[in-house]
Amino acid sequence: MDISMSKLEFFFALVLAFTTLHMVTAGDADITSDFLVPPNVTKVDSNFFTSTSMRTLLKANPPTTFKVTKASLAEFPALNGRSVSFAVLQYPAGSVNPPHTHPHSAELLFLLDGALEVGFVDTTNKLFTQTLQADDMFVLPKGLVHYQFNCDVKNSAIAISAFGSANAGTISVPTTVFTTGIDNGILAKSFNTNIATIQAIKAGLTPKA
Repeated sequence: MDISMSKLEFFFALVLAFTTLHMVTAGDADITSDFLVPPNVTKVDSNFFTSTSMRTLLKANPPTTFKVTKASLAEFPALNGRSVSFAVLQYPAGSVNPPHTHPHSAELLFLLDGALEVGFVDTTNKLFTQTLQADDMFVLPKGLVHYQFNCDVKNSAIAISAFGSANAGTISVPTTVFTTGIDNGILAKSFNTNIATIQAIKAGLTPKA
């Protein structure tokens, strides 16, 4: 997929603006030093502040299912205390990023290529949806359930999301509800259905060998 450098440069400018905005209202605790060094790091030079994990991203074969590649605290320790991270989201035709939340940060999504249906549900259970085209942006409020769906059945889509936290956190609604051991009877009552239906849903979410 050919993504022009002008689009990438534009997005990185947006990331910088997003970071500046969150200097006052950051989700991460403020730090009193220039930067934080993990205990297992003995040498701090320019390499500590550099990540090369995205170099092959757009050159690799396109994924066959939804894929997210993160640059967050877990992958890039230099982000500790920086109140910023981002992720590259790749959507094959017709794929979905299932309903989930980010408990520690809002999300600013910039669609580089393709088309996406995006949506979130607020605390009054009102659904907000939008169909995005390339170069559109959409903000997903902190902590609210949201999703993205590639509504194009023939073409893939790619987006970059910026977060106001080095560790925005991700809680998947299907995974959390159906794969964490909550009793089938409780789930059946909660969803006003039967245990067989709950078992079928759980089976569908079980990773294939």
